[in-house]
Amino acid sequence: MTNDKLCNVVCSNKEFLQKWFCKLREIEHFKDGVATLNPTNSQACLDMIVSSFGIHPSSLSKQLTFEKSSEIDKEKDVAVSDEEISLVEDAWINGSKKRILPIPQVAPVLPKSGEKNVLITSALPYVNNVPHLGNLIGCVLSADVFARYSRLRNWNTLYVSGTDEYGTATETKALEEGLTPKEICDKYFAIHSSIYSWFNIDFDIFGRTTNVEQTEVVQEMFLKCHKNGYTTTSSVEQLLCEKCDRYLADRFVEGTCPDCSYDDARGDQCDSCGHLINATELINPRCKICRSKPTIKESQQLFLDLPKLEPELKDWSSKGSNVWSNNAMVITKAWLKQGLNPRCITRDLKWGIPVPLQGFEQKVFYVWFDAPIGYISMTKKYTEKWREWWKPFKGVEVTFFQFMAKDNVPFHSIMFPATLMACNENYVLVDHLMATEYLNYEDGKFSKSRGIGVFGNDAKDTGIPSDIFRFYLLYIRPEGQDASFSWLDLATKNNTELLNNLGNFINRALVFVEKNFNSQIPNIEPYKEDYIFLALITREVQSYINALDKAKLKDGIKFILNISRHGNFYMQSNQPWVLLKQSDEDKIRAGTILGICCNIACLLGILLKPYMPKISQIIGEQLRAPTDVWVLDEHVYQYLQSGHIIGKPSPLFSKIEMSTVEELKARFSGRQKSSTPDLTTPLSSTNISSEVTKEKMEAAVAKQAELVRTLKASSDKSVWQPQVTVLLDMKKQLAALLGEPEPVTSSKKKSKGAKNTK
Repeated sequence: MTNDKLCNVVCSNKEFLQKWFCKLREIEHFKDGVATLNPTNSQACLDMIVSSFGIHPSSLSKQLTFEKSSEIDKEKDVAVSDEEISLVEDAWINGSKKRILPIPQVAPVLPKSGEKNVLITSALPYVNNVPHLGNLIGCVLSADVFARYSRLRNWNTLYVSGTDEYGTATETKALEEGLTPKEICDKYFAIHSSIYSWFNIDFDIFGRTTNVEQTEVVQEMFLKCHKNGYTTTSSVEQLLCEKCDRYLADRFVEGTCPDCSYDDARGDQCDSCGHLINATELINPRCKICRSKPTIKESQQLFLDLPKLEPELKDWSSKGSNVWSNNAMVITKAWLKQGLNPRCITRDLKWGIPVPLQGFEQKVFYVWFDAPIGYISMTKKYTEKWREWWKPFKGVEVTFFQFMAKDNVPFHSIMFPATLMACNENYVLVDHLMATEYLNYEDGKFSKSRGIGVFGNDAKDTGIPSDIFRFYLLYIRPEGQDASFSWLDLATKNNTELLNNLGNFINRALVFVEKNFNSQIPNIEPYKEDYIFLALITREVQSYINALDKAKLKDGIKFILNISRHGNFYMQSNQPWVLLKQSDEDKIRAGTILGICCNIACLLGILLKPYMPKISQIIGEQLRAPTDVWVLDEHVYQYLQSGHIIGKPSPLFSKIEMSTVEELKARFSGRQKSSTPDLTTPLSSTNISSEVTKEKMEAAVAKQAELVRTLKASSDKSVWQPQVTVLLDMKKQLAALLGEPEPVTSSKKKSKGAKNTK
């Protein structure tokens, strides 16, 4: 085909090609392929591909289309209308008079009549260990993004969370480390607080379930449930370890799951299938402490009468759960469909909140009953006016959002609402229950109890900024299905979406203004095509708001990246660097383009605030953005007026090299010491812990040997040699545990042809 014929074909199919390329350039695999061909500036490459077909904003005018990629709205191409252009022009020209101003939140934040009031909680992380990245995205990070967004909307916002400190998980950890439960709680509360601070999780209150307020509120609410006739008593079969003289509730016992046959299921829940189970249902149960087989003994316990509350739960759930995440709806409906049974709320333990009822004084509340009430007790610690949030005055509306992983759904959609209903005091019930699926690590699963994956304290030592972790975890947030954390994918998203797309657009705009306009926002005289561009940006902002209003956090971040893609295309199409070298009129036009781009950079800083707070702050500093811009509505304004002096621009992101990816993959490919007893600590026959059994040590040696074999096959000696040293040390420990002589390690290499006779 000749060039003339090709041009005719392109021109006659221009509209079709425009739509096709707009769709193609949004496909991740296509973008990754372009990034592979041109890793230094893939976005410019994409723009050049589109531009080569003669598709420019200036030539498209009203035919310019935009694809809505949100799951919330159906995909369809819609031309920019005259009405949209008129609204955008009005917001741009008159926005300084109409724009709402940010309202600083002053503690204690309280709900107010006639205003939007948002109560946010994230599932309380167990205090017995270091949180991993899956824990972060499942609860505290997701809730933090929504809380920051709510504040950006000028809503009265309270974000409550804290550590879950009672229960057998804490007791078993205390036994492992030779500390008291209280000492374990103090130690790990500090660790949790430090990690969340590094990740910039902005709680209004981060409390503890061991605080005195928790005891007061839990006992008070139980007595109301009991007085209102929603508790029963029953004799319960429990596992008793005669050797330890201890009832084996929850995590004190392990065995085979009756549902999926997983060998290491706990006495309260199976890590493999996620089903809630009773300890007596385990097949071949064993004491976690001494490994002996327990016996069954009966004990009187208190129950919450869920069957009595079931009609009210069903009615409430049917009216409101349609705005929950899909998995939360499915799980809740399944529980209600099969019918509810009375749920035990007490345990024969010492570490917990005492039951304030005659005949049960030696028992404590089961942690599932106690922990969710922590949201209320922590609010009480935050303000003496806590009831205004949980039992609001007439005429005051509070919208309640809860964030968690899917294994926590039954506790928050059945048990906790049932407890609040049983009190009969008009407590606020959850409006939006947002649950994630599971986040895996590379080709395996995160596990706090078994030490698999990257943990919060590990992330701090990678050299990668916390905002990059935040961005990536939210980009892959497992909303509809399980997702996997991948170092290679993190680097790819950083290098393409952040460095080449978002960072490239903002940095180019600011640098051009610094060098060509003495760091001063030039006069802005928009053409119609500029308003069309701003209309496209406005659509993305409105889609962003629509998504985040419904806590669809993964969608929101994609709309931000769409805006910077539009910005790169706008700049590439208009080429202000060329116009600056031409006539005075062209220089004025270049100033308009760059002034608009700097304002879009400011908008991106605002939209990024919930997701990447540090980067948002840096953008604001580089722009010297006025303090009154940090608020969000559905319009795009001229945030930076002509004559505004910007700060010193500098790159927002750095490239993550493949060598760094390989180093991080190797570093975190083995057992993490944050979650299991440290079996690599030298042992002798006199200092071996009773918790480190022969079977556990043999399993650890076998696992380490497999790791060494894998690394030797695919890694440099500098990577696998330290793991060999660990393996040899572990073999010495095993020998000490068995009372055998230490294995002899020869420092000489085998001669050629020598056979291993072992």
